[in-house]
Amino acid sequence: MTALPTPPYYSVIFSSQRTPGDHGYGDMADRMVALAAGQPGYLGVESARGEDGFGLTVSYWRTTDDIAAWRRHAEHQIARDTGRRDWYQHYTLRIARVERAYAWERADGAQDPQA
Repeated sequence: MTALPTPPYYSVIFSSQRTPGDHGYGDMADRMVALAAGQPGYLGVESARGEDGFGLTVSYWRTTDDIAAWRRHAEHQIARDTGRRDWYQHYTLRIARVERAYAWERADGAQDPQA
């Protein structure tokens, strides 16, 4: 995510443990990011996965209604069902309201961004 949205907004925090092998996961993950980016209220996504298969994906949304609409999206439902069947040992999903956000970059110098 390059620019921080102005709070308040919501984050969907998806932590997961993958099963061994790809089984089409990479292609579907790319498709879901592209598809989500076109949905109303979508603000961005950040994702990381370790060599042990544990990953975190955090997507950002303007409202909880936008999150619910994404959950109901037909292609997203297919991906979720396939994930339960083929890609994940387990996952946890949390939805949180972001009340405050700030960023720092090396080019900004050592000054605290909240000062």
